[in-house]
Parts: sequence; C-alpha cells; structure tokens
Amino acid sequence: MIKRQKSERREYPRASTEVPVNIAANGYAFSTNTQNLSCVGAYCHLTKYIPPFTKVAVKIALPIANNSRLANNSIECKGVIVRTEDDEPDGFNSAIFFNQIKNSQRKKLSQYISQFLSK
Repeated sequence: MIKRQKSERREYPRASTEVPVNIAANGYAFSTNTQNLSCVGAYCHLTKYIPPFTKVAVKIALPIANNSRLANNSIECKGVIVRTEDDEPDGFNSAIFFNQIKNSQRKKLSQYISQFLSK
C-alpha cells in the first residue's frame, strides 16, 4: 500500500482523477465522478445536498491496467460525509471518508492510485 512521502502531509496520497462513483444515502442513490481519490476517501460533486456525518454506501469503478489492458475493478465500502461545500449554482462538493473498507478493497484503490501517480 502507498504511504505518504515526507513532503506530503496526508498519510495516503490523493490522485486527481475522475472515476465513476455511486453513492447511496438515506434511501437515495447518486451517480457522479470523483474529483480526487485516496485509499481512505474521495471528493466528488453532487447535485443534491448530503449533510456532514451522513453514512453512505460507496461503489467506485476503477480502471486498473493489467498486462497492457484495462480491467474494470469495482470497490464497495461504507463511508461518512465529512465535509460539504456549496458549488454554486449547480450543486455541492462533498468529501467522503471510507470508515468501513476491506483490506482487499483498499489494495485495489492503492493499485489504481499507484499507477496514476507513477505517470
């Protein structure tokens, strides 16, 4: 798994990348793309307001290179909205912390972020 470099403040580096993400909260489902992604969270744009501390189910489709071809690997986890900011006039930017994620799912995220950051 990737850990931070000495100059990086965050424990896990973030990749500025757009990948499809589905978020379910309180009986509602949202589809959007990430703006950035790490092994412990995601930042994305939503058209509806989800208040901080809301528990969410997250499904992310990761394009991971495998022997010179792309394989779609999805990860599923639970998270919590830790920050929501107005993005006038068309929605909100929300930060999600992955508070329930299996090690196998975190490894897929790490693999994706590693290939992205190595370019």
